[in-house]
Amino acid sequence: MNWISWCIVIIPVTTAIALALYSRKYVRGVADFLAAGRVAGRYVICVGDLEAGLGIISLVALVEEKYQCGYALGFWGSVMIPLSVVIALSGYCVYRFRETRSLSLGQFLEMRYSRKFRIFAASLRTISEMLANAIAPAVAARFFIYYIGLPHTFTVCGVGISTFAFLLAVVLILAMLVIMPGGRISLIITDCFQGLMSYPIFVIFTVFILTKFSWGAEISPVMLDRVPGENFMNPFDVAQLRDFNLFALFVAIFASILNRASWIGNDTSGSARSPHEQKMAGIIGAWRNGFSVVMCLLVSVAVITLMTHANFAPEAKKIRSELTSQVAGEIVQDENIRKKVIERVNAIPEIKHVIGVDKPLSRENNPDTVYFKTIKDTLNEGENGNALFQKFRTLYFQMMMPLTMKNIFPAVLMGVFCLLMVMLMLSTDASRIFNASATLIQDVIMPLRKAPFTKEQHLKWLRGCSAAVGIFFFLVSLFFTNLDYINMFLTITTSIWLGGAGPVMIFGLYSRFGTTLGAWASLLFGSGIAVGGMILQRNWADYLYPWIERLHMVEPLDNFLRTVSSPFAPYIVWAMDPVKYPINSREIYFFSMIAGILSYIIVSWLTCKEPFNLDRMLHRGKYSISGEHKKPAHSSKLKHLYNTLIGIDPEYTLGDKVIAWSVFIYSIVYQFLLSFVVVLIWNWFSPLSPEWWSGYFLITNLIVAAAIGVVSTVWFMIGGIIDMKRLFHDLNARKDNALDDGWVEGHVSVADQALVAKVEHKK
Repeated sequence: MNWISWCIVIIPVTTAIALALYSRKYVRGVADFLAAGRVAGRYVICVGDLEAGLGIISLVALVEEKYQCGYALGFWGSVMIPLSVVIALSGYCVYRFRETRSLSLGQFLEMRYSRKFRIFAASLRTISEMLANAIAPAVAARFFIYYIGLPHTFTVCGVGISTFAFLLAVVLILAMLVIMPGGRISLIITDCFQGLMSYPIFVIFTVFILTKFSWGAEISPVMLDRVPGENFMNPFDVAQLRDFNLFALFVAIFASILNRASWIGNDTSGSARSPHEQKMAGIIGAWRNGFSVVMCLLVSVAVITLMTHANFAPEAKKIRSELTSQVAGEIVQDENIRKKVIERVNAIPEIKHVIGVDKPLSRENNPDTVYFKTIKDTLNEGENGNALFQKFRTLYFQMMMPLTMKNIFPAVLMGVFCLLMVMLMLSTDASRIFNASATLIQDVIMPLRKAPFTKEQHLKWLRGCSAAVGIFFFLVSLFFTNLDYINMFLTITTSIWLGGAGPVMIFGLYSRFGTTLGAWASLLFGSGIAVGGMILQRNWADYLYPWIERLHMVEPLDNFLRTVSSPFAPYIVWAMDPVKYPINSREIYFFSMIAGILSYIIVSWLTCKEPFNLDRMLHRGKYSISGEHKKPAHSSKLKHLYNTLIGIDPEYTLGDKVIAWSVFIYSIVYQFLLSFVVVLIWNWFSPLSPEWWSGYFLITNLIVAAAIGVVSTVWFMIGGIIDMKRLFHDLNARKDNALDDGWVEGHVSVADQALVAKVEHKK
């Protein structure tokens, strides 16, 4: 990267930091710091959430996954579209949570269950959240080392310093600069600013990759050149995929329904100016992604194409050799073994796979196979070869993307891509650190106190805890090694919370029968299974498999596992492996969710003595707050039916109705009926050719998506700018309620006690 590239990076990032520092003037109370005063508009939330949700770790994980399974499975994800539309348009969970006016998830848990459960659940969620998110700075730091081409160590005044540790510190210090001044206000403002900056960048890289690689001559042939059962484009030819397969898709769909509410609370879900505005932020989220989805897809496709197509064999050889050298330099401590690995890999001749002549590629036989065999054999010449190879393979796949991008971008675009990655890193890390620290203060430390904090104490503790969580992230990233695909790792760590959280949240918001004991049972059984699975995974290659091998039990256990999983083959296949635990993370996650649901329902049914007062918690009926809701108007039965179908209520303006109907028509009519159901029926009677699927993929995932991206880019940039201006105005005019700090007494927020007392004692 040259000086122009560095200027491209430094100037926008400095502006974002300046905006964060400026936001401090608007923090008048705890509700400002935690929920941006509840005055944020739909566009500033939506654009900011796009940036906060798409981090470096997300892009690296996406490329890592698609390099293994391609995009064919995405077709089957369309079965979720009708339900997703209903969820979005109805405001499922999000609307009700905003109605509770909770500043955190734990505040809701105490109002619905008990203070002790609030503390336990919040602690469990925070542990799960921090374990999952703490590797994000590590992935980001490594990304920049591999992308820029930095050495693993450098010297200052004769003292050797780890580049990885130094970049980790820089990454987290930048996150602190965003969090400390204004908390949620800082995050919303900087995320929205960076989101607006990112929209044109997404367009630039979409155009560049499409001009760099030929769809008909390079991309399509590579994606279709797979053995039967592992196709990257044909969704009817994916039965042999492992890890990222149809069962994994089923688990993802099931979890998206069950755990819809499990992460809300310490994010922007309580920051909108009304429940309706929060709901609309979710609805327009269907349009906000625009070119971001197209760009991420094309980055994955570019990596797959460059690393496997014969036209790019010299570049692929260079990338694999450099990647091996970088990874070996980082994790192989034995200098002799490290030199052997690098020398033997460099000696591997250029692999020029000719499509249509050579045997189609597979997960077992591809250009990486000879590299992995060479590396594994060499590592096994030293100690703990299997465990070391597991680490090597993990980093190899994770860092393939930055090295590929480094080799295809000219200098200026290297700077632009680096800027995009810095912004994604900054927004994601800052949001996740803040979310964890807010949970700890609001839902663990504060409920343990006998009296609430003063405002000054509360803000000081929130800022101090953010710094402490940042240090935790630094230490975990520095010493913890991820041994699996990123998405698999995130699945098993988040399932520590999500295994039992879904029933707690869903039944807590929608049922009157759920009890505190039922909630305890759900977390203990659901999350317990996830914790047990994670422990087994982490110790498999180092201790468990060698121990089983010494007992001569490998073959009997292999036969047992294959027999048990055989009814579900090929989607679930359990077999003994010296490197990887037989049961993958998504399978463990599924078992934990089932245990959580059954535990909650059975125990609640046995212990429910009287129905819970949902109206009081949701501020409905006689407990309603002025200005939060509009009364329903009279309408015909037919009109009421179709309005209910897509979630339209009296709070919808004409523009809101247009947006809701556009989401409904695009999602149900185009994506589900035309692009899925019609194609499904057509293929049933007349199986479609591979070339047809290539055209289908091009039209639905690129051409149509890019056309929508053009509209949404302009739409959300204008809406985001207008909403940002209004946010500053509303923050300046807002009056703080000192009682609105998340403190709960008798299942009622202290901020609402005057209203509740007035209503319940009114004769």
